[in-house]
Amino acid sequence: MLTVGDRFPQFNVAACTGLDKSGLTKVSNDTYKGKWVCYFFYPKDFTFVCPTELVEFGKKIKEFKDRDCELVSGSTDNEYCHQAWRNAHAELKTLPYAMINASKLAFDLGIVHPVANACLRATFLVDPDGMIQWASANPLPVGRSVAEVLRMLDAIQSKELCPCDWQPGQPTLK
Repeated sequence: MLTVGDRFPQFNVAACTGLDKSGLTKVSNDTYKGKWVCYFFYPKDFTFVCPTELVEFGKKIKEFKDRDCELVSGSTDNEYCHQAWRNAHAELKTLPYAMINASKLAFDLGIVHPVANACLRATFLVDPDGMIQWASANPLPVGRSVAEVLRMLDAIQSKELCPCDWQPGQPTLK
């Protein structure tokens, strides 16, 4: 798995951003050039834990935008499967970020589970220069904490020494 200090791989992929034909598009690194990006990957569409994460990230979109950070989700499912899932699941219909077909990107990142042949629940915070500043992976059945992703983004963007369990507004180390 790629990690802190590695360059996020180049990609140009199909994505779902809406519920009809106009919601099928392409995205690439250039789409997010000069911005922080939180890429979060999940195992499969039409599963049980995955929508809880997708919905929670969607609820926190303003908090990410306030930090000049874009959200991008993905799995090894294709854009048509993403769109069908969005249309079939009431809470996914209004997701405010792209769901990408990460079938090649997942292998480039080293986040494909060797038995399930699906993405780990991997999260990458990537800086405006395309460098990975934080990487995390959860096992397939365990959802991640969106609050922790935001906390890590705050800590990294502070450019300070942040002690254990540091929260925004608390003192950093001098």
